Amino acid sequence: MSYPQLLTPEEKLADAKAGLEIPTIVVICGSTRFMDAMADADLELTAAGYIVVKPGCNMKDPHRLWAAPAEAEALKAQLDNLHRAKIRLADEVLVVGDYVGESTRAEIAYARQLGKPVAFTHPEVDPAP
Repeated sequence: MSYPQLLTPEEKLADAKAGLEIPTIVVICGSTRFMDAMADADLELTAAGYIVVKPGCNMKDPHRLWAAPAEAEALKAQLDNLHRAKIRLADEVLVVGDYVGESTRAEIAYARQLGKPVAFTHPEVDPAP
């Protein structure tokens, strides 16, 4: 007697999205120096019918939430974890900008490890071999 295979969490999420008729979800990744370009990409993708998630704050700009170094370090770790959750939620990844730093490189590797398609506004910065 064979038993049915249980769905993975990823398969359950995909089934739930399909059942709820959720549009394709795109997560925008990239250096926060490209926040304006991310906002432009968000606008274009949203107008095209996609759900878009992207970084929600720019720690390069002064703000009371990360004014103290200890607070900034803790928040950076929290935001990194949150962005990885956005990558897990998304169907596709768009990397914005003509520069890929260490954090973005790690996000790209994570997305590819999960089997997410990764596109670039500037394909020449793709760190893939």
